[in-house]
Amino acid sequence: MMAALADTPHIPVLRDEVLAALALSGGEVAVDATFGAGGYTRAILGRGVAHVYAFDRDPNAIRDGQALVQEAGGRLTLIHGRFGEMAELLAERGVAQVDAIAFDIGVSSMQLDQAERGFSFQNDGPLDMRMEQAGPSAADVVNTASEEELADIFYYYGEEPKARRVAKAIVKARAERPFERTEQLAEVIRAALGGRRGPKDPATRSFQGLRIHVNAELDQLKDGLRAAERLLRPGGRLAVVSFHSLEDRVVKNFLRERGGMVAGGSRHLPERPGPAQAPSFEKIAKAIRPSDEEIARNPRARSATLRSAVRTSAPAWEN
Repeated sequence: MMAALADTPHIPVLRDEVLAALALSGGEVAVDATFGAGGYTRAILGRGVAHVYAFDRDPNAIRDGQALVQEAGGRLTLIHGRFGEMAELLAERGVAQVDAIAFDIGVSSMQLDQAERGFSFQNDGPLDMRMEQAGPSAADVVNTASEEELADIFYYYGEEPKARRVAKAIVKARAERPFERTEQLAEVIRAALGGRRGPKDPATRSFQGLRIHVNAELDQLKDGLRAAERLLRPGGRLAVVSFHSLEDRVVKNFLRERGGMVAGGSRHLPERPGPAQAPSFEKIAKAIRPSDEEIARNPRARSATLRSAVRTSAPAWEN
């Protein structure tokens, strides 16, 4: 029997609640779809599972996780790739079904804290935001996208009500000097929105929208949930932690649809037909949010929401 895994200073949000939803037991196979700093993976290993397959798009996370691979004594496999492709990536390794899957959606604390990654305006750095460190960067987007495209990014992904004002200011500013740094962009956004007022930085929503666009995060989330549906065995457990309303809405709607909870029509419209396929998830739990104590320990937990469900024996849906 391997020695107990050493404690880690990184405690993931809603860790105990996620473990309760996953209901792990010895001998099971689990997936951590978003490895990050390894907080969930370490906790899952601590439950005595047979093996954990952990995914991350960020090559730095895979590199930094090698110590935990060694520590886990053959029970952990780290896979560099998108969780939307995890069914195919696991099939390549001979894995067709698993017992539990956990998601921690969005940017990791490590990425936010590293100024050179360009995810945050808290510390000035290159305007990058790419989780995979490949493809178009945030600077490429703000320097080349049209005013209309930028407004849509900030409005739909950042939920910025004054998205058009922000986009117009960016297009005007880049004509004089291309954007290269996070603080440079943040200052233009702040000026467009009337400067700093209140505890929330005016640039927050626009940065969120830009990051989600650069990494196609909502599309990846949808792909990841469908992949989890295909991978989980009957009775398998799914737990998803999200950090803003756009992500949570995707998860909530997916579980409601896959759980057969199709909304009826309004008094102005005919009733919607029931689901065309048998529900692929059941025991869909009420949303769980962090306690005041957890938020006091970790302010980043404030906006977190956990949703969970159990896989039925019905086939995975086609879309």
